[in-house]
Amino acid sequence: MSAPGAYLRLLRIGWVLMREGVISALPAEDLPPPARAFHGFAGLLARRRTKREDRSGRLARAIERLGPSYVKIGQFLATRPDVVGAGFAEDLAFLQDRMATFPVEEARAVVEASLGRPISDLYLHFGEPIAAASIAQVHPAIVLRNGVEEKVAVKVVRPGVRQRFARDLEAMYLVARLQERFVAYTRRLRPVEVTRTLEQTTKIEMDLRLEAAALSELGENSAEDPGFRVPRVDWERTGRDVVTMEWIDGTKMSDVEGLRRAGHDLDALADTLIQSFLRHTLRDGFFHADMHQGNLFVDPRGMVVAVDFGIVGRLGVKERRFLAEILYGFITRDYRRVADVHFEAGYVSGNHDVASFAQAIRAIGEPIHGQPAETISMAKLLTLLFEVTELFDMETRPELVMLQKTMVVVEGVARTLNPRFNMWKASEPVVGGWIRDNLGPKRVLSDMKEGLHAALRLAEAAPEIARKTEKFSRDLTTMAENGLRFDAETAEAIGRSEARHSRSGRVALWVIALALAVIAWRMF
Repeated sequence: MSAPGAYLRLLRIGWVLMREGVISALPAEDLPPPARAFHGFAGLLARRRTKREDRSGRLARAIERLGPSYVKIGQFLATRPDVVGAGFAEDLAFLQDRMATFPVEEARAVVEASLGRPISDLYLHFGEPIAAASIAQVHPAIVLRNGVEEKVAVKVVRPGVRQRFARDLEAMYLVARLQERFVAYTRRLRPVEVTRTLEQTTKIEMDLRLEAAALSELGENSAEDPGFRVPRVDWERTGRDVVTMEWIDGTKMSDVEGLRRAGHDLDALADTLIQSFLRHTLRDGFFHADMHQGNLFVDPRGMVVAVDFGIVGRLGVKERRFLAEILYGFITRDYRRVADVHFEAGYVSGNHDVASFAQAIRAIGEPIHGQPAETISMAKLLTLLFEVTELFDMETRPELVMLQKTMVVVEGVARTLNPRFNMWKASEPVVGGWIRDNLGPKRVLSDMKEGLHAALRLAEAAPEIARKTEKFSRDLTTMAENGLRFDAETAEAIGRSEARHSRSGRVALWVIALALAVIAWRMF
């Protein structure tokens, strides 16, 4: 897409935000006079009905009016409070991924094109859509498996959504580049890199084979976990634009009264939810990063079932140890250790003072120890921690921000089930066990085992390394004694290449000079 096209899309975004009252709802106290004047002008252009809504309602309406691509962008930015601010992230979290459905005939055509088979060969019945989101919609269907009819859910990508998203993303890149260039204090947040992450995660989400793979991986990881499971994938009926999975008959976690009527223990469900999330995070380093109430069900057996794996997060071993040591440090009030972990991980630059950083950490931790355990929020703790690290120039860590945001959502769901939910008590069996296994004597044994494996691999490669080192030494000696020599053909080829590059360089300089002259003439 051309730069003028991106500017036009940006102007459309600004117009919609003004008309829906989003800009006029922003605080204007700290704005410079020109920006304050524009803020007042935007208020005059806002629709009257928007003035009766709060900012989150206005923002949701504006983004839904802009289209499915912007709903997805808004949902992604809701996971990045470090970029858009906590207030906007909270507003964006209310975005409803409910879009108008597209016709079942189009869905059938997408399925047949993706799987290369007639719809009648794949399903005994393929029903009307029951839910539609920004990227795909879901249909109920019936398949015949081992002579038995089985109900399945079929998720189908919206026709043309990739092309629309690519066009809309160009405007996002433009905003990010302008932000990096003109708003110096936001460069730490790497807005262009954030946009690139958005592009990558959405491309992954649009390939339903990858969502199926995430379902499969988490299913294997959690096969023995108590009280938690995910739907089974039907790989025969899964492709880039369609994924078929087990149909879940259950009650949504958003329906608290329905869960209570079904006889489920809400306190136990809250514990199971947070413990499952922490197992996936600490044990596996792979977690569902969109665990809001609409993506969580409770089946008739009382099992928590997670669906919609379009957004997932991963943590490496270093990040998992970092997270566990931080939590352990706060629990034991060892703030110097929490500070040391940040420096050891390279998250905070070594030019800062460790003692000063530990003092800032203490300012977060000490107030917590005077509160009742059920009022302490682990997610809030991490939020405060990231706010403090900003003072010490800690660069944005997208994987940790996604973890923190997901933890806020999961903890919020748990508290809707049990208002007196004790996060620390529920987490202790998982976090405590992981700390004992990975930060105590078992960790030393594990590190020794990994070191031994590395040493064995090095020993196996030693003869080849020695041979190559000996040859390299001989070549260096020969070069030192005789100089670096080329044969006649090689020297001639180098000469031709240099001449060609010199001519190309001169031509390029003339083209650039001519272009600058034309631009200057048009301007003046």
